[in-house]
Formats: sequence, C-alpha cells, structure tokens
Amino acid sequence: MDSKIPRRVTLFKTGCSKNGKIVHVPNTIEELCLLAGRKLNINDCKLHSSKGALIDDLQFVRDDDVIYVSGGGSFKDSSEDWITLNVGGRHFTTTRATLVASDPESMLAKMFSSQKSWKSARDHTGAYLIDRSPDYFAPLLNYLRHGKLILNEGVNPSGILEEAKFFGLTGVAEQLEEIIKDTDKDEDKPLTRQEFVRILLSTPSNCELRCQGINLEGADLSRLDLRYINFKMANLRRADLAGANLSNCCFERSCLSGAHIDGASLSGVRMQRANLEGASLMACNFEDPSGVRSANLEGNTGSRKYLHRSSFLYSSNKLRFK
Repeated sequence: MDSKIPRRVTLFKTGCSKNGKIVHVPNTIEELCLLAGRKLNINDCKLHSSKGALIDDLQFVRDDDVIYVSGGGSFKDSSEDWITLNVGGRHFTTTRATLVASDPESMLAKMFSSQKSWKSARDHTGAYLIDRSPDYFAPLLNYLRHGKLILNEGVNPSGILEEAKFFGLTGVAEQLEEIIKDTDKDEDKPLTRQEFVRILLSTPSNCELRCQGINLEGADLSRLDLRYINFKMANLRRADLAGANLSNCCFERSCLSGAHIDGASLSGVRMQRANLEGASLMACNFEDPSGVRSANLEGNTGSRKYLHRSSFLYSSNKLRFK
C-alpha cells in the first residue's frame, strides 16, 4: 500500500479568489480536469497556474498549489477581481490591480498583492475595514487609478499627506509636500483692491476694522474711505493710497516705504516708528477741523522731505515729529 499522503490543491474559477474548492489530486490530468469541472460547474475545463500558464501534466502540480480553472477560454488574471474597502464608514470598490500596480511597496499593495489577502476585519457586507478618513482616502484611490492627484475644493492637502504617509504611498506624498509649500507661499500673497473692498463691505460701519500685520504691498487703495482702520505693523510697501481718507488710522511700525499717499486725508493719524522711506505725501491734509486729534509721526523714517504742499492747520502744536 502506498504510504504517501495524497496531494491536495485548491481550485478557483479563473479571475476569482473566492468560493474555492480543496480536492485530492487524482492519478491523471484528465481526471483532475473532470473533478474540477464537477466542483466548479465548468465544462471543457483547462487548468492554469497562478501566473496563467496552462497545466497539462500532473508532474507540474505540487501539494497545496492553487489552480485556476477556465471553461476553455483564456486565462483571466485574478488580480483583476473586485475588492470593497470600508474606510471610515464609506465604501470604496476597486480592483486588486489598482491597489497593487501603482506603488508595489505601499501598505495597500502588501495587503492585497497575494491571493491570501490581508487578515483584516470585515463589515457585514464583506468589505475590508480600514479606520482612516474617507475624505482624505478618496483622492489617494483616484491617484492609484489614473496616476493624477486631483484635490477637490475644501479638502486639506495636509490631511491627505498624513494618509499617504500612513499607506506608504511615497510618490503622491512628495507631490503633496510640494503643494503644501506652494499653498503656504500663496497665503502670504498681498491682498488686492477687490479683496480688501470685500472686507470693507462686510464690516459693520460701527465696528473698527483691525488689519494689524496685513499684507497690502502694492495694493491700489486710492480714493477709498479707510477711516479708523488699525494698520499697525502692516505691509503697505509701494501701496497706492492717493486721495484716500486715512483719518484717525493707526500706522504704528507699519511699512509705507515707496507708498503713494498724495492728496490723502491724514488728520489724526498715528505713524509712530512707521517706515516712510521714499513715500510721497504731496498735498496731504493733516488738518483737524475740531483741533482735538493730532497727527503723530514720531520716530518714523524718511517722512519730512516728501511732505510737499501738505496742509498743516494746527500743526504748531498738533503735528509732532521726533
């Protein structure tokens, strides 16, 4: 009596990795084909290895092999089977190839690259449970599908970057880091006239507008009513403030170098330690009809020689230079 333990193989329909059947290997390849056909309900069976090679001799079959059975047609790669992921409560359905092909070293590729998928918990539908943010996972999955990173409006790239690092998607992580750098630069861009007017219109008339440290470099703010605005430490380099009403504004330690302030109303302004190097203040009005508020230009840089033809009513005791 032969003491050898019979070989066993696992049979799957080609293109599938579920509902397999474990059988003992019979004596001939023809018998194995018939057995596979009965178990999987397939006619005219052909046997294939996991790489798609046709098996026509039992000498190529080893114990515990996985064999794919086709009904006479061509072999279908099982990596194309569909996989559903439950990411943070949202279902995403994609192919195994999508998760594996783009970045073979990623966590997702390692989870689903073999027929023995990652031993992860599943929900009641059979979807693999992944405890991550679905909003940040969606653009990463689309990137794996077509190779392009597309960010919808309102999605924070920093959040997507953290997910990319978690899943080991190094290629897209580098792209996200560049996007975040560019975004940080954009946030420091000067406001335009249109943007600043929008801010003015949205501010109630009885509220003081606080614009400390704001970047208005080169902005066209000419002929605007900007009374009582706090521009302390703001960047107004080369800004156009010609003809603007700046009465009672605060420009303490702000940068107005190269600014065009000709014809502006400057009664009651506070410009202590402001930088006015190269600024033009021709025909400005420092007059305060009430005689109560004084313009204060103490400690500012480069202001005096640019005050051509400006009006200084009450200037003997109200306009102060130091």
